[in-house]
Parts: sequence; C-alpha cells; structure tokens
Amino acid sequence: MSLALPDFPWDSLAPYIERAKAHPGGMVDLSIGSPVDATPAVVRDALAAATDAHAYPQTMGTPALREAIVEWFERRRGVSGLSVDNVLPTIGSKELIALMPMLLGLGKGDVVVQPAIAYPTYAIGAAVVGATVVASDDPAEWPENTKLIWVNSPGNPDGRVLSVDELRAAVSRARELGAVIAGDECYAELSWETDSSTPSILDPRVIGDDRSNVLAVYSLSKQSNLAGYRAAFAAGCSRIIGELLAVRKHLGLIPPAPVQQAMIAALADEEHVAAQRELYRARRARLRPAVEAAGWTVDHSEGGLYLWVTKGQDSWASVAEFAELGILVAPGSFYNEAPAKHVRIALTATDADIDTAVARLAL
Repeated sequence: MSLALPDFPWDSLAPYIERAKAHPGGMVDLSIGSPVDATPAVVRDALAAATDAHAYPQTMGTPALREAIVEWFERRRGVSGLSVDNVLPTIGSKELIALMPMLLGLGKGDVVVQPAIAYPTYAIGAAVVGATVVASDDPAEWPENTKLIWVNSPGNPDGRVLSVDELRAAVSRARELGAVIAGDECYAELSWETDSSTPSILDPRVIGDDRSNVLAVYSLSKQSNLAGYRAAFAAGCSRIIGELLAVRKHLGLIPPAPVQQAMIAALADEEHVAAQRELYRARRARLRPAVEAAGWTVDHSEGGLYLWVTKGQDSWASVAEFAELGILVAPGSFYNEAPAKHVRIALTATDADIDTAVARLAL
C-alpha cells in the first residue's frame, strides 16, 4: 500500500526549463532557493576537525550544541529563559516539518493548519498521516479539531513577515484549541525592511512566560549556506521537545557528529551571517527594480530569499513569459495559491546570473 501523495510539483516545470535553456545566452535559474555561495571557512574547519566520528552521535545533540542553540536564541532572537531541555537539533528543517504530524501522533480526523500561501511540505506531512489540511491565515477560521498549526515568517514563497500582534493572535487561538503551534522561522535573519531579525514565535511579547505547546523551527541552510549539511533545530515547549526526541531516538534520526560541531561554529559566528545577508540585499536591490520596471508588481517580500511577483495573469503564463527570456521561476500554484497569479523569483543566484536576469528584463 503506497502513500497517497501528490505528484512532485517541480516535475511540471520541465517544458519551461527546456524553453529557458533554448535562450541564446542559456538559462538563469531563479526557481529554487538553494544557496550558491561558499560555506564559511569557520564552519568547514569545524567540520573537518570533527571527522574522527567513530562513535554514534547523540540524537539530542551534544551538550555544547544544545547550549549554543540556547545562547543563539537569546542573542539573535530575543528569547531568554531556554535550557538545553527546550532545544533539539534536526537533520535539516524539511524532515522535521514533514514528519511533525507523525512524530506528534496525528492521524485521520485531525486537522493541520498551514498558511493560505504555503511551503508544500506542511501539507505533505499531513498527507503522510492522513490528516486534513486547512489553509488559512485567519485564526478565527481554524477548526476545533486542529492539532497542529504552522505559521511561517518570513514566508515562503511570499516573504510576508508576521508582526508580534499577528503571532500573538495565532498563539492565543492555538491555546484555545489545545493545539501545538510551530513557527517556521528559517528566513528570520533575512529581513529587508529593518536591520533586526524578524519576531520569533517564542518572543516573550508573543507568548509571555508560557512556552507550552509552542515551537520554533530554524535552519542554518540560508543564513550560513549549509543546505548540504542538513543542519537545523527546534526550540520551545520542553514537553513537546521531549516527545519529539523520544520518537526520533527510535527512528534513528541523528544529526551526524561532524555536522553538530559545524553547527556550533556557525551559531557562534555572526560575521559570516552579516556578510551573506549583504550579498542577498545587494542582489535584491538590483533585481527588484528590474522586475518592477518590466511591468511586474512585487507583493510582500519584506523578508526571505524571494520576490513574490504578479501581472494579474495566470501564474503559468508568467512562467512562460520569463522562460522566453531564459529565466526560470516557480508558479504560485506550487504554493497553494488559488487562483494562482504570482510567481516566485529566488535571490539565490550568483551575482553574474542576477546581472544577466536584470539585463534580459530590460529588453
């Protein structure tokens, strides 16, 4: 018996990839948010120094890693009072997001809430256990049988940043429902309208002094170019963290020991994060005005690694229009937009590719 999962959406881009590749200058791929810049030397050195990893690592993470996560949350996210019992490293964030309904014991009859415009893995996690997905940004619409709520800020694909008040309202409704609420904060260090990171769901202005049933999920893929390391973590309610840990021990979901050491180095060093942020800021500063000058409207996109753009037409027509310029983008239909009228344009391209895209948009 196989799982009833949807087709992998990226496969449907194949004809547009061919069209974009046929451009005389070749294809500029702005469809996927995969880092293109080098992993920082401080992180690579830490990984290399830890390659004598003959023993099984700890599922819960080394004490040093867990303490580094606690310290990072206070220093970068304004979240104090965490202990090592409130944090847990994971093998990237996608596996945790996809497995969260299963790890929490959800099944048929349970509801998983996701943002109206959303990263597809929230729904995949629900499908794996047979739960029902409700896509809504309005807490008043979340049904009584909701067991897990995902909020995402800055959002993927739309770059929307949720305010403290919006996060507080979401947590308040989750508590009324007795549901777990998890904030996917993987782009938190990439805020374009302020110089500070975006609000965390664990911020005391959001939850007061009560972390019960509240989690934050974070990844080092974006801020530190560690997508290939699969380095992420969750933090929040110690009871939920303990439940996740207990199941993960049985499943053997263990972050490799060298990666754990690399994570400690990445969390301790702010210089490389600031440098990477400025690279993306500069790319965005060149690409956004070029997109707008070519007749597109950029909506939201206050944070994260994408421009969420529209001409008011069907998103696949927009994908085709970009492909004619040799530029590959992703349609809003991949992200539950209905009707789909936006496309997502990634900033994760080399400076040369960004400049090529800007030049083509000007034609």
